[in-house]
Amino acid sequence: QVQLVESGGGLVQSGGSLRLSCAASGRAFSRLAMGWFRQVPGKEREFVALISWSDSTDYADSVKGRFTISRDNAKNTVSLQMNSLKPEDTALYFCAGVYLRIITAPQEYTYWGQGTQVTVSS
Repeated sequence: QVQLVESGGGLVQSGGSLRLSCAASGRAFSRLAMGWFRQVPGKEREFVALISWSDSTDYADSVKGRFTISRDNAKNTVSLQMNSLKPEDTALYFCAGVYLRIITAPQEYTYWGQGTQVTVSS
C-alpha cells in the first residue's frame, strides 16, 4: 500500500511560480511511475505531467515549457515546479502513482493523494 500526501498549493498571481510536493509512504517507491493531475469543478481530471521510475518525463501540451516534474527516490518524493502560471492553471492538483506503467490516463493510476489547491489570480 502506498499513501500520498501533497503540499505546496496556494494563491499566486498570474506569471508567478509555485512548487508542489508529494510525499509517499510505503514500499517500492522507486518502481512507481508518478503523475500529477488536476481537476476543476464540473470537469474531468486531466493529466499534467508524469515521471517514470527511470526519470523519463511527459507533459500535457498546455504546461510544456512551464512545468517541470522531478523525483527523489531517496526521499520518496515527487515535485512539480510550476512557472509562468496562468489563471487557467487554477485547479485542485493531485499526485498519483502506478507501478511499472507509463500512462497518462488517470483511471489507470492506483494510488492518489487528497489534492492541493492552486489558484492563480489574473
